[in-house]
Amino acid sequence: MRYAVLGTGIVGRTVAARLASLGHEVVIGTRDPEVTLARTEYAEWQSANPQVGLASFPDAARHGDVLVNATGGQVSVAALTEADAAHLDGKVLIDIANPLDFSHGFPPTLDPVDDDSLGELLQRTFPGLRVVKTLNTMNCQVMVEPARVPGEHNVFMSGEDADAKKSVRELLHSFGWPEESILDLGGIESARGTEMLLPVWLRLMGTLGHADFNFHIQGATAGD
Repeated sequence: MRYAVLGTGIVGRTVAARLASLGHEVVIGTRDPEVTLARTEYAEWQSANPQVGLASFPDAARHGDVLVNATGGQVSVAALTEADAAHLDGKVLIDIANPLDFSHGFPPTLDPVDDDSLGELLQRTFPGLRVVKTLNTMNCQVMVEPARVPGEHNVFMSGEDADAKKSVRELLHSFGWPEESILDLGGIESARGTEMLLPVWLRLMGTLGHADFNFHIQGATAGD
């Protein structure tokens, strides 16, 4: 499978490296490849991961059969707009971003929030895409290696397209997520709830002092 991971931060790099390790053909999309390669942090990572390509947003989107949105949530619409709708139609977009707004400092707020979500915004703005929201409620290392957190814990999924969800579910399995850990919350509007877990997640990270944790939904057994 050919994947285009949009976003050059730690989340995008972590997901891209994991996809490449599974034998997929992977390109990372960025606004300006030359500027990105001039960043020491990225250049060192690229040297260690030569199998992952780097391209402009339009070229990356053209390359990918499946797209992964790992851009900052406040710039996701702009990044996908730059990628060009002609390269998006019919493709699955795995949205792992959160609409974190740092304009008022830390901790960040969310925008949009409550009656909207980034997942919904992307689906409305790019109706040709098949958006599936997932993996946005945990640290990027846990996304691609769930065994970092011992015991049972969950990954959520939201989206409108059943076939897109099926393909994303298969990808989650390849990352190491067992079937019973994947909770399909329904349509893309359910992304509001998972995005709003981020303020809780940030507080938990501060309390625990690390990011190797995740949410687990424990249900009562029948008859309890």
